[in-house]
Amino acid sequence: MTGREAIRGISSCATEEDSTSGGGLRALSAVVALVVFFPTFWATPLQAQISPGKLSRVHESLEGSSKCVQCHSAKDEEIDQRCKTCHVEISVLEAQDKGFHARNETKQCAECHPEHAGRDFDLVYWGDGVTPRDFDHVQAGWILEGKHDTLECRACHQPKFQSARMKELLDRTHPEKSWLGLDPACLGCHEDAHESALGLNCTNCHSFEAWAPAPGFDHAKSDFPLTGRHRKVECAKCHAAERLKPKRKPDGRLIPVYKPVSHDECVDCHTDPHQNRFGLKCASCHTTDDFHRVEKGRFDHDRTRYPLRGRHAALECASCHDPKTGFGEKPAFGACGDCHRDPHAGQATLAGAAVDCAACHTVQAFSPSTFTVKAHEKTPFPLHGRHAKTDCASCHTKAPKNETQFGSARVRLRPRAETCEDCHGAAHGNQLAGTPAWKKCTACHSVEGFKPSLFDADAHENLGYPLDGKHREIACAACHGPKRPGLPPLPPREVLGKAGVWLALGKTECVSCHVDPHGGRYPGERGEGFRCLDCHSPRGFTPSIVGAAEHDRFGFPLVGAHLAVPCSDCHQELIRKPSRSSLVASRGHRTSLPFDRTGRVCSTCHESPHGDQFAGRPGGDRCDTCHGAEAFVPAARFDHDRDTTFALKGAHERVPCASCHPRSGEPARVVYRPLDGSCRSCHRDDPGIGTGEGRPQ
Repeated sequence: MTGREAIRGISSCATEEDSTSGGGLRALSAVVALVVFFPTFWATPLQAQISPGKLSRVHESLEGSSKCVQCHSAKDEEIDQRCKTCHVEISVLEAQDKGFHARNETKQCAECHPEHAGRDFDLVYWGDGVTPRDFDHVQAGWILEGKHDTLECRACHQPKFQSARMKELLDRTHPEKSWLGLDPACLGCHEDAHESALGLNCTNCHSFEAWAPAPGFDHAKSDFPLTGRHRKVECAKCHAAERLKPKRKPDGRLIPVYKPVSHDECVDCHTDPHQNRFGLKCASCHTTDDFHRVEKGRFDHDRTRYPLRGRHAALECASCHDPKTGFGEKPAFGACGDCHRDPHAGQATLAGAAVDCAACHTVQAFSPSTFTVKAHEKTPFPLHGRHAKTDCASCHTKAPKNETQFGSARVRLRPRAETCEDCHGAAHGNQLAGTPAWKKCTACHSVEGFKPSLFDADAHENLGYPLDGKHREIACAACHGPKRPGLPPLPPREVLGKAGVWLALGKTECVSCHVDPHGGRYPGERGEGFRCLDCHSPRGFTPSIVGAAEHDRFGFPLVGAHLAVPCSDCHQELIRKPSRSSLVASRGHRTSLPFDRTGRVCSTCHESPHGDQFAGRPGGDRCDTCHGAEAFVPAARFDHDRDTTFALKGAHERVPCASCHPRSGEPARVVYRPLDGSCRSCHRDDPGIGTGEGRPQ
């Protein structure tokens, strides 16, 4: 049924003579149906006769039968044309191919906007059970995504977001009721935080999910790629900095500036803590990873007034410079004390005046000290001899931690040094107590070295024991040293002192060190008799110094041939293997020399060639009555006239001895006794010989 057909039907119903109630209801129903489903119904002359209901509030100015034709026409003209007569904005949008109306194929306004439904009707029919929230926004040409999809419709569809052109076209009593006039561009609703500096297409950087972060923005593609610590800096730190003079929003918030932002030099953003002393090329020393860490090799400290040398070159910058203040003011460096506390608590002075650390130390290391031996000459204790080669720490020792008067280094710079004992202690214990050398080490030693001692053999004379011979040649340690080979061990260390030398040996008798090979036979050093030095020399135990003169003291003077006889011919023990050492504690073979042959007659050593011929004669065992010590033959002391009863007279003086004294017996011996002294015993065949008296006996 067309609108005109509906109108004719309503008219016939209304003019029927049959005015029954049924006919009236049918007419009213038809009108309502026309109003709801065919709004063109009002474009007929019937308008002047009946209205199906009140207009909506936005159209109430068109209320009244005289105004129906402003929307309705009796002609075949569609009501859509009349709607667009007033709603020019629809025509404009359709002409621009924008919005829902440009895409709606029905082109029938009344399908969505029926009228005469009352003052409070919103004039938009969304469909049965359908709300604006259910509207498919795709039909409007703009898909709701991200945060937009969660918003209420009126959060966006309100007059403040309508374009100026739409506001002009929508100059109506109730513009807030319109769903039109929104620009799909971001800036249609949102303020341009960048004030066109970054273009108008916000989606190049931002998404519909949230304004921040901007997933589409890559700082690496900008003129200033972010590296190191810059990656962690909030955007506002740079883009809302006061140096950019950003504007403020009505609520007082700063509007970030993204272009232009100067960044050619670090000082564009950062204050130069060095006040341009090193120029503007911060990157020559620093990196974006950490401003307070200067990589080795980047900064050349030689460009400063304090080039780094020695241990200083290995220090962290923060050891001298304050990183909290961007390394702050330059530290003082005129003296070591500007950075280093005095580790010696004021002890370090020369000639009474305090000196800087550089007088004794270098930047290479605190130790060893550079305080030279020559510099020590200016102190009360010049270094000479071995002192000049001694480690400083040997004298300048460290004090315990509780002795704070020496400073943190705890070094005793002025140790007591009035005597040698102050440093070296009593090296010999109390052995020298009471002697002139007591506490005067220089009497025996010099600073050139503790060894050898200055106490020589000549000085030994003053001790009552002169050093002669071998004693003068042997080392002092052979008697006084800790090893003393062949001698008894030394007393304990607490007696000797730390030097371990036995100075007070006590007795100086030979037997104190040497074994008596004679078994005490000659106790001269302990009583009456012979001393060792009576027979021996300090130059050596052998050979003995006993000669003929000394032999007289033994009761057997050496005369004649005895002077040429080797000692060992009489003293057989001398041909024994000698002892390896004469020292009392030596080990090995010991030779005994008892010299126990004590006979004083010739027969003690010599066998008699005469047998027992003179045994019965008084003094017959005394060879020296006939023989001398010079030689056995001839018997120089024998006098035939004196010692026999047969004096040699006349021709007998010329007779050889053997003519009268033949050899006889076994073994054959010269017969001296008994002999017949008669002439006939020798002259048997001589007739002129009488019986006479016998031969001498």
